[in-house]
Amino acid sequence: MKISIVCFDLADNALGRAELLARLLAPRYEVEVVGPQFGDTVWRPVAASPIRHRGVRGRRYPGFARALPDLLGLIDGDVIYASKPRPTSFGLGLLARARRRRPLIVDVDDWELGFFYRSGFWGGVGRALNLGDPNGLTWTWLTERLIPTADALTVASTFLQQRFGGALLPHARDTERWDPARHDRAAARAALGVGDRRVVMFLGTPRGYKGVDDLVEAARSLDDDVVVVLVGVDPASGWHSRWPDSSRLRIVGEIPFDEVPRMLVAADVVAVPQRATTDTVGQVPAKLVDAMAMARPIVATGVSMIPAILDGCGVVVPPGDPPALAKGIAQLLADPAEADALGRRARERCIAQYSFAAARGVLFPLVDGVIARRMTSARRP
Repeated sequence: MKISIVCFDLADNALGRAELLARLLAPRYEVEVVGPQFGDTVWRPVAASPIRHRGVRGRRYPGFARALPDLLGLIDGDVIYASKPRPTSFGLGLLARARRRRPLIVDVDDWELGFFYRSGFWGGVGRALNLGDPNGLTWTWLTERLIPTADALTVASTFLQQRFGGALLPHARDTERWDPARHDRAAARAALGVGDRRVVMFLGTPRGYKGVDDLVEAARSLDDDVVVVLVGVDPASGWHSRWPDSSRLRIVGEIPFDEVPRMLVAADVVAVPQRATTDTVGQVPAKLVDAMAMARPIVATGVSMIPAILDGCGVVVPPGDPPALAKGIAQLLADPAEADALGRRARERCIAQYSFAAARGVLFPLVDGVIARRMTSARRP
């Protein structure tokens, strides 16, 4: 059986969730990730992935409409799995299902409309009128209404499950490969050039709602021997000029996904400073699970499922509060033994609830059930 995983933009960090789905499914099925590519390259952190990616250059309407035949030609699996309820993933999946009569699963790992609603009423009106964007507000709103028509549904958080239903499939990591014992901490720190300074790390694609500005502000009140390392900052994004390198701040560009454990092992504390916005209300940051898998001490904000996930194995502070964030970081740096204990407990929870084994325990029965129903239906006269 072949599964076509449809990503709404192969050039975007949204490819991270599609990549996760593919890696979870790869031991049992033939998988590939397909979809439009609205940038010049596949999202760099997974460009060297063993998973196959096939795309068609994405454009605004009316050019996108002309690309539809080529895009639908890519979706040739026995099962279609749309990553995110976006028009250029789930919408394409609906068209491909009608064309090929294949079962369609949709995965919801963010509340997509929340990314539009943060701009307020007039901002929302402007976005609604941007009909040339294939993933604009109007088209995304219409696509979200069609989620109940999917043959099966997976979601990444309890907020999304309460809103849409479906099976809970949180972000997960291969905890056998993502094991701090397999990585050289001294070598990682030497590569960063931090010497014996203590490292607070943020890893991920910077966005306003991810609270990186709060972390940079918090860094000003930390001890002089603490350096904040931001990993995953695209040089072309403009964030470099916003946060120039300094004695307290080190900026590292995007790194391959499979290099993330080697980077994380250098951190004394990992910060996940999400802000409380419509962007984050249903979101569980994948970087939270990254840090848990690597047994890193974590300071995160009390947004979405984060307090429940880190209960007893991390420090949770209010969102949008740089002084509280600085205090939480300082608390862990001041007590390395307690920090290490929290990190060990975080890894234990990750193995139990957010490992590949745990995720496959949800995903394999769901996909097998969809395939079985399809085969039963095909045998009927």
